[in-house]
Amino acid sequence: MNAGKVSVIIPAYNAEATIGGAIGAVLAQSYAGPVELIVVDDGSTDATRGIVCSFPDVRYFFQENMGPASARNRGAREAVGDVLFFTDSDCRPEANWLAKMSEGFNGPLVGAVAGSYGIANQEKALARVIHAEIRFRHLKLMPEYPRAFGSYNFAISAGLFRQLGGFNVSYRRASGEDNDLSYRVLRSGSKIRFIKDACVAHYHQHLAGHYLREQFRHGFWRARLYRDHISMAAGDDYTFWKDVAEVPLAVAHVACFWWPPVFVGLFFGFFLFEILAGFWMIGFSGDGLFGGLVMWLRAFVRSAGLLSGGVYLLKNDFKKGKKS
Repeated sequence: MNAGKVSVIIPAYNAEATIGGAIGAVLAQSYAGPVELIVVDDGSTDATRGIVCSFPDVRYFFQENMGPASARNRGAREAVGDVLFFTDSDCRPEANWLAKMSEGFNGPLVGAVAGSYGIANQEKALARVIHAEIRFRHLKLMPEYPRAFGSYNFAISAGLFRQLGGFNVSYRRASGEDNDLSYRVLRSGSKIRFIKDACVAHYHQHLAGHYLREQFRHGFWRARLYRDHISMAAGDDYTFWKDVAEVPLAVAHVACFWWPPVFVGLFFGFFLFEILAGFWMIGFSGDGLFGGLVMWLRAFVRSAGLLSGGVYLLKNDFKKGKKS
């Protein structure tokens, strides 16, 4: 793709700790063409506004808190670039990010380009194992033309984004709105291209309680995502058979709590399964062992979120049916 004008959109919510680094990294890009940087403040109550406005080359917009999907859509409405690049307020794009991602459009029918993660907090053990698992998925599983991208690092033709109506704002929290848009890109006949060495360094979650709450939320919104896109429930190149198998294993584990022989067998079997997965995906090391433990706990939390989301959808559908 020629070095035309591009727009970089960053949604921000109470991002005073990281937004300055994200902006600085975008402004330091080696990209040859003009770059428009837009930050949409999604109702922050901290010092985010002051930090963003200290950069004279940044276009700043404020809205009441409506979620990251809405904030990204607002940025896209204000953008004038031919291609829209998205990253997050806790990410720092590498200096060649825009240039590498732009090259990804040099292919037939490519409507969107996805990149990968670096890590900004390598010193944190949980952040390290989260990052190592993601990189395994990106480097070992993701093909050149995958079926999904993450909103933290992707670019899309402005025309295609608007044609599709942008992000679905009914995904109120940061969970599933990027997958939903990915699947609609594919349905439009366009392709997604993955550039594995176009990276943004990310501050991965390093607090276990916060991470598991996030995973419950991801599971909850997955119920809605799979209802809307049932064909992707078996995996989308980032998720694969292990993720699918974890749900029945976790449910069976809990269901057999009052049947001790089966419960104990499932307990040790499932635990060993996740520990071996940790060694396979992260490495035969202390981090691999820790990662397996994290994945074991996460399986229960995600499954609980998925089941909760399914019950919530059924209740809502039942109420709508009664009203009609």
